[in-house]
Amino acid sequence: MLTKLIGLILLIVGVYFVGQNIIFTTQVSRYWWSDLSAAGSVLAITSGIISLLFFRRFMGDLGWGLVVLGILLIFVSGKVVLLPTSLWYFFLSFVSLISGFKLISTGRLDF
Repeated sequence: MLTKLIGLILLIVGVYFVGQNIIFTTQVSRYWWSDLSAAGSVLAITSGIISLLFFRRFMGDLGWGLVVLGILLIFVSGKVVLLPTSLWYFFLSFVSLISGFKLISTGRLDF
């Protein structure tokens, strides 16, 4: 139980530090169809995460597909700004993210 709690904390810290350098922006448009990719990405990622968390056995592949579709729609809309970061900062945040996920899923770290 303690390893899963530590894994959750590491996962949250990793997501926080990686997310600090990514900015998602939107712009107001006169046409309603130009914002479909932004709304579609939010809906796809949200429904993908819900299906992965609650219906993994039945809809796991669909959940991963929806998450990937949401990420692709974000990049297609061109509304992602990646701020410059140091390699050391990215390395620490990525190691924290991956080790937290590994602790949650398996309960141990293999180096």
